[in-house]
Amino acid sequence: MKKLYFGSNLKMYKGIKETKSYLQRLIDNTKDLNREEMEIFIIPSYTALSDAVKCIDEKLIRLGAQNMCWEDEGQFTGEISPRMLEELGINLVMIGHSERRHVFGEYDAEENRKVRAALNHGFKALLCVGETEEEKNYGIAEEVLRTQLKVGFYNVDAEKGKNLWVAYEPVWSIGVNGVPATSGYAENMHKIIKETLRDLFGLAGEEIPVLYGGSVNPQNAESLIVQPSIDGLFVGRCAWDADKFNALIRSAEKAYREKM
Repeated sequence: MKKLYFGSNLKMYKGIKETKSYLQRLIDNTKDLNREEMEIFIIPSYTALSDAVKCIDEKLIRLGAQNMCWEDEGQFTGEISPRMLEELGINLVMIGHSERRHVFGEYDAEENRKVRAALNHGFKALLCVGETEEEKNYGIAEEVLRTQLKVGFYNVDAEKGKNLWVAYEPVWSIGVNGVPATSGYAENMHKIIKETLRDLFGLAGEEIPVLYGGSVNPQNAESLIVQPSIDGLFVGRCAWDADKFNALIRSAEKAYREKM
């Protein structure tokens, strides 16, 4: 049985108090689940990270940062460095989320610098990739994904690849008005991602988990998790209530086990 991954990015929601309460409830709900077979991770806001680290058991929930500068220090006002995250005990960083790319103008080469910095500090680097609706309509979604992966992981060797995760988040499926990808479409895109990872890293590329994110909800979680190329779910607002996220995780895991 492959390991399953369930996580959520809290974006610019939940302050310190809310985050701590949420994490404690999520731990209480999921502490019986076998962490050898499942990884649960949460990516809170920067201001909540320090308190969040102190209130959780990292064996039960892995905490991550929503972004990171590629430099250890310097004149980068408003940025957070790898060393700062290390001081907090954070060992997972999300890179290239669609909002970073499309709202804040980050580009593939910039994501590559962040990926390499994260790996050099021994972090897990979660690279987000995904096509826009326009790119999908033009029929170039596969090329977009390959480009984002090849540039994002440029000059990364296979040995460091063991600390890579990928989240496929089609931009048109994210947010309040997002339309979830069908399980068939998501599976096809995940196949493309996995083929590209094998091209880049050989057999080591097969060990890199690829998660689907984009309007994941209780209605589609089960049909997504049973797809052979989908290793986990990166859940949005449906995960921001600990009880609902617990229910989604359990139903998805049950569906996966029954499909095996």
